[in-house]
Amino acid sequence: MPNNLALGKEQLWGRRQLLKLGLGGTCMAGAAALWHAASVNSQSIVKVPPLEIAASEGVTQPMKMLRNFDYGTLKKENGRTIREFQLTAGTSVIQLNSAVSYNIWDLNGHIPGPTLRVKQGERVRILFLNKAGHSHSLHFHGVHSSDMDGIRPVSNGSATIYEFDAEPYGVHLYHCHIEPVTRHIAKGLYGMFIIDPPKPRPPADEIVLVMAGYDVNDDSRNEYYAFNGLPHHYMDNPIRIYKDQLIRLYVLNIIEYDPAVTFHLHANFFDVYRTGMTMTPSEKADVITMGVAERHILEFAFRYPGKYMFHPHQDAIAENGCMGVFEVI
Repeated sequence: MPNNLALGKEQLWGRRQLLKLGLGGTCMAGAAALWHAASVNSQSIVKVPPLEIAASEGVTQPMKMLRNFDYGTLKKENGRTIREFQLTAGTSVIQLNSAVSYNIWDLNGHIPGPTLRVKQGERVRILFLNKAGHSHSLHFHGVHSSDMDGIRPVSNGSATIYEFDAEPYGVHLYHCHIEPVTRHIAKGLYGMFIIDPPKPRPPADEIVLVMAGYDVNDDSRNEYYAFNGLPHHYMDNPIRIYKDQLIRLYVLNIIEYDPAVTFHLHANFFDVYRTGMTMTPSEKADVITMGVAERHILEFAFRYPGKYMFHPHQDAIAENGCMGVFEVI
């Protein structure tokens, strides 16, 4: 079992406003970046537009999170490779808009937590330190022994180690599993956990989108929603992608208090790889329904340049923050 180690609505977007999109944020210096995923061989390089990171992102960092995968640190022990990660739970205040701030629990100073990425069959070790003022834990979706299931509390000021083999391949997640679980997740203790298949997927521009909600008045209803932590961010700062390039979207719904949401892409269709546990798409759609903690890989490419929205098809959820734009260049 884990080793416990003691250690000393201001802005609402209406349909008519959607055509008035500008380019927000400050462009990073340098030319277009080259994205090289660890699961793709060195001859398969995908060109990615430069990131546009707003100076005010802070704890949320939604633009950085889009293509930022944490591959951990590789170590050799007894002839076997260990992929080691360090996750620290803490507390932060985020600004949902110019009038509303909200106290959260974060992981490594971010909400959502880092997107952890490994390969199927690798040995994974997670060093978890709790500095968030309450008991917390980390529960990883996937296959592992019961003593690594992350349901035992780790008290404030203590640490624990989770270790298991990464299986099966797919898009998974991790989150706190201390009661009330809904509250602990909704306040920020969650992240995506990607296990790559033994044979890499084709090269693509890989993007992470995590849908979440915020209950700011403790009435068990969300007042705000967001992709990657910050309401409305991708409306003000469109995600740049290239025309005719394959986009691989890792989408996770972690919106608590709402039983299900949809994900809709404008002017296009996507191939659906349910839970990421297949190399063959199950269907083609432009709207998909996702329950809480459900996640999929969606693949598509745009033929024409321009700005194209993505959002849940529930207007109240979209207009209260869970809405964004792809800018195809």
